[in-house]
Amino acid sequence: RVHGEKKRQRKMSCPFKDAQQVEQQGGPPPAMDAEIPSTSNDKSVQPSTQSRRSTEELKRVTPRQHRLERHDDPVHYQDYLRIETLLSCQQPISHQTSSPAHDEMLFIIMHQTYELWFKQMLHEIDSIVAIFSQEFVPERELSIVVSRLQRITEIQKVLIEQLRVLETMTPLDFLDFRDLLAPASGFQSLQFRILEAKLGLRASQRLNYGGCTFMEHIRLKEREEVLKVDERLSLFALVERWLERTPFLQVDDFEFWGSYRQAVHDMLNDERESLRANEMLTEDGKTKSLAELQSSEENLMSIFNEERHNELIERGDRRLSYRATQAALFISLYRDEPILHMPFRLLTLLLDVDDLLTTWRYRHALMVHRMLGIKTGTGGSTGYYYLRSTAARHKIFSDFFNLSSFLIPRSALPALPQSVVKKMGFLL
Repeated sequence: RVHGEKKRQRKMSCPFKDAQQVEQQGGPPPAMDAEIPSTSNDKSVQPSTQSRRSTEELKRVTPRQHRLERHDDPVHYQDYLRIETLLSCQQPISHQTSSPAHDEMLFIIMHQTYELWFKQMLHEIDSIVAIFSQEFVPERELSIVVSRLQRITEIQKVLIEQLRVLETMTPLDFLDFRDLLAPASGFQSLQFRILEAKLGLRASQRLNYGGCTFMEHIRLKEREEVLKVDERLSLFALVERWLERTPFLQVDDFEFWGSYRQAVHDMLNDERESLRANEMLTEDGKTKSLAELQSSEENLMSIFNEERHNELIERGDRRLSYRATQAALFISLYRDEPILHMPFRLLTLLLDVDDLLTTWRYRHALMVHRMLGIKTGTGGSTGYYYLRSTAARHKIFSDFFNLSSFLIPRSALPALPQSVVKKMGFLL
């Protein structure tokens, strides 16, 4: 609960608004319903009370009711996880020939495992998008977002480490069955393309593949699915909208942007005077150092030019809106304030997601280089060179990385007025 806030003061568009106010306005959107798995064609799952209920009826059944009704039809490990179905999904093509390749089984299992992890990541991202799609994001739900982003980053670490297992297959082992896979390619992974789009990778950012856009390499039904995702607000867009509602940038007589600009100006002047007074530097050394400081000043001061910022957005060099950039910078600079702890963790985790995604792309490129050298990929791409390029180009949250260019030391930060500190604190 924010200390000292009155209800009339909290009518501002605040992303950290208390959940009680949201509930009074009708409550947050209902949670996404879990998908009820079909049992019609799965012999490993026996008909039960659940399979005889309609979807609407199942929504009204409590866990306790469900458990009591199934006392004569207990859940079994093999049935619950559909192990029989799961283990029948590995069908090596080479085993249909006179020369079955031993390592094709590993290749299939590794890629199926990736797809399962992609499904879990999409499950988490969908829940995060649902939370950020609200008009206000209550603080208690922000902690849920942070927790689920943390889970996504842990999954990403597993995805990177899994490459070690695949690398136990030698290039010659791979060549035993590689030709049988053409023109299939990991590029055709629908879930991964949807994952990229839901995070916020724009179609205009994507590199062409084999001389064509990636849409031309996937089936018509899959194109429609990706296009539907592209039409919705991505996590990037929703976080941007949330940042634009950040309070505290201007409260009472305090105006963050003006105070921060003055602090940057004073800091640079102090550095300039310090260089001029440094007796250890030669005149030539002072001239070079002052020129470097001038260049640094131009870069720092560019953040205060909204028109220039919008030009960079038009050019594609920046993406985050000016207001959202101000808010993200404020959160990063004053992250020690209690109410900004969770927002700062959120921004840090978005950096981690992008960082780990880039790391995975690069490690994948290195593995392909090791396995295939510079051969063309099975799907027609330039193989290693294409994958290496995506690591550099397919970044989503670059604007948050670039914020470090505009940070100043804590000692140079303008002190927050006590009235603002009080509003940003917690009543213990």
